[in-house]
Amino acid sequence: MTEKTFMAGFGGQGIISMGQAWIYAAMKEGLEVTFFPFYGAEKRGGVARASVIVSDHEIASPLVTKAHSVVVMSSDSLAIGEAVAGPKALLLVNSDLVKASPARSDIRVLRIPCNSLAEKIGDVKIANMVMMGALAEATGALKLDTIAKVFESFFPPSKHSFIPKNLQAVEAGRRAAREA
Repeated sequence: MTEKTFMAGFGGQGIISMGQAWIYAAMKEGLEVTFFPFYGAEKRGGVARASVIVSDHEIASPLVTKAHSVVVMSSDSLAIGEAVAGPKALLLVNSDLVKASPARSDIRVLRIPCNSLAEKIGDVKIANMVMMGALAEATGALKLDTIAKVFESFFPPSKHSFIPKNLQAVEAGRRAAREA
């Protein structure tokens, strides 16, 4: 199994953090990983992208040129997400911020209301974790059985109070993917 994922959005949405949490979870599950982040110089609002590969065997290159799955968290990222998506790829779209439909008809689209689900839990900043749960459910690449342990090492002790909401967000994303 190899899952090549491209994640895109704007700075402040937690794209890089989602990619990091994804690979930490994969490592906990005993998988090989690569993580290649890209972000603009702006502190917030600029480009944020990550190429992530998880595999049960050695990975030759960290570059994702034809993704199996693509996460699009903002409308500005739809075009680049479509361009990177391989044939028959899965495109997961934050439907609260991306209203346009993809131009390609050869990809499967899941529309996940990440921001709305995160707000129901109590914090729009965890929309990225909603998407991570949806990605895990839709691709089957990760089980995320150990995500609570991952969050304990991912977040500094001063931020451990945020773990329960992040766990709720992951589960909300999983449910949303099942229902989509």
